[in-house]
Amino acid sequence: MKGAVTIAEWIDRFRAVGLDELAMRKWHRLFEEENPEGHQRFLEWLGASPEQIADIRKM
Repeated sequence: MKGAVTIAEWIDRFRAVGLDELAMRKWHRLFEEENPEGHQRFLEWLGASPEQIADIRKM
């Protein structure tokens, strides 16, 4: 098993289980509200740039 999953792979998984853009945004919003530090670490693990992380966390 490789060490990380790319953002594109993660989005593909979300879509494969039926999540649309609105549902993915809701998932991120809940993650941010309930565990902001975990959300930050998760986005870093996915290899998101600091700019991408800031944009995602603003949603």
